[in-house]
Formats: sequence, C-alpha cells, structure tokens
Amino acid sequence: MDKPRYEVDITVVTRYLPEQSGAERGQHAWTYTVRMRNAGSVPAQLISRHWVITDANGDVEEVRGLGVVGQQPLLAPGETFEYTSGTAISTPTGSMHGEYYFTAEDGTQFSAPIPMFTLAAPHALH
Repeated sequence: MDKPRYEVDITVVTRYLPEQSGAERGQHAWTYTVRMRNAGSVPAQLISRHWVITDANGDVEEVRGLGVVGQQPLLAPGETFEYTSGTAISTPTGSMHGEYYFTAEDGTQFSAPIPMFTLAAPHALH
C-alpha cells in the first residue's frame, strides 16, 4: 500500500486598489486571490491560517485565525478552492507569506506553506 501524501499547492495573485490607497490616506491596499489545490493523496480540511505581513519599513503584522473568509473547505485529492481577501499596509511596497494548517481525513495534521509574494503599488518598483 502506498504511503499517504499530505500536500497542498498554493498560488496567489494580487491586485492593487488605488481607490483605497495613497500616501495622503497613510495606507496602500490590495486584494489577493489564493488558489489552493490538494496535491496529496488524502482528503484534507483547511482548519486555520497564519499570515506574516511586512511593510517596506520592516514593520510586521501577524494574523492568525480559523478558516479563510469564514470557511474551512474540505478538499479531495486534486480538488481546488479559491478565495479573495484583502490587506492594507502603510507603505507602497511590502510582502506577505505564511501557512495554512490542515487536518487530513485520516487525522494527520500538516501545514502548507504560502510562498512569499510582493505587494507593490504600480510604479513603486522601478
């Protein structure tokens, strides 16, 4: 019998929100759309999340919580789940990364890393 695989692939796409951003407001806002795909061999449910949000000044905010956008999706092998959320920081550039925590159908708990991605206002990076 094959050993079970516990793996979730994560991709993120960001979009700057100029209508909610600007130096005069003291904040820069983005939406981010996360797509997660169960690349493992066992159904797994997303239980919680941990984000590390860093602005260009090196200020860090950590966010932890249950589920995502009020949901704790159960993903069968090969199944995907996508959601959109948002964040705001005080500088026109920054980054985010973190991890999602899952429980597989067989009771195994594991985490899936969220690769670091850049938050950049248009024309902020030359």
